[in-house]
Amino acid sequence: MEVLLESAVTVFSPQSQSHRNFDFRFSNFEGPSRRFTGQRLFLCRASRVGCDRLSTIKHQTSKIKLRSRGFTLIELLVVMGIIALLMVLVAPAFTTIKSAGDVTGAAYTIKGVLDTARTYAKANNTYAWAGFYEEDVSSTTPGTAGVGRLVMSIVASKDGTIIYGSGSPGTIDTTRLIQVGKLTKVDNVHLTALTDGSGVGSTFDTRPPVTVNGTPYRIGDTSPPNTGTLFQYPAGSPYTFVKAVQFSPGGEARIINSATSYSLKPVAEVGLEPTHGNATPAPTPANLVAIQFGGLGADVIIYRK
Repeated sequence: MEVLLESAVTVFSPQSQSHRNFDFRFSNFEGPSRRFTGQRLFLCRASRVGCDRLSTIKHQTSKIKLRSRGFTLIELLVVMGIIALLMVLVAPAFTTIKSAGDVTGAAYTIKGVLDTARTYAKANNTYAWAGFYEEDVSSTTPGTAGVGRLVMSIVASKDGTIIYGSGSPGTIDTTRLIQVGKLTKVDNVHLTALTDGSGVGSTFDTRPPVTVNGTPYRIGDTSPPNTGTLFQYPAGSPYTFVKAVQFSPGGEARIINSATSYSLKPVAEVGLEPTHGNATPAPTPANLVAIQFGGLGADVIIYRK
């Protein structure tokens, strides 16, 4: 094949079919012809036909490669079936993880409420209370007692004194209260009375016990007993807090309600379990949480089962 390249004439001729060598000769008007031998040398700058043919070959080759990379319908169906099977097997595990995440998040929310109340009492040299109320999560009327939503409120004394009314300790005089922050609400949790830990370690089952002389120093569904109103704040609020933790200006914490003033103890706790809807979990779920706080100003510690 002869190819014209500007002022030169290029001639390709196969020397050996097995080695695929080609002769490359060119000449110009000012010197003698020169000859070069190379392997698979292609020039198509001045040959439109050669370039078109080479482009067609490359295009057909790329189409063949694309076809070889595809999947058959059977292969796709097999892959889809495997994915569906994995989703069926793994979905319950994700549900459990989500539930565990909810109760863990609720525990840290309670820890934040307790820490905030203690810090406020110490920083402002006053008394503060963190109140707990559980309402029916399915009810559209706020303040309906039930299961499924925990409502918490932090209040403090305006004048820095214990502002109980008649009785011992009696109901707090709400006209002498100030609210610290907004109401805090956590869904899908339920206050519960937990079994004491053994006190020999740092896990849920070995955490410090909170029952002293037969009296449990904990906030749960049955302790302390709901026998009266501790405080209702702000004015007109539908939530009546009958369980609370009191913090003194020195940071000491004790469980209290309108009928029982628990004495100061080294440690007390809030028991928590996950729930779905407004029904008390039965049997007791596996992922329980104990939020323990020190009576003498220690940090709040969370124990997960």
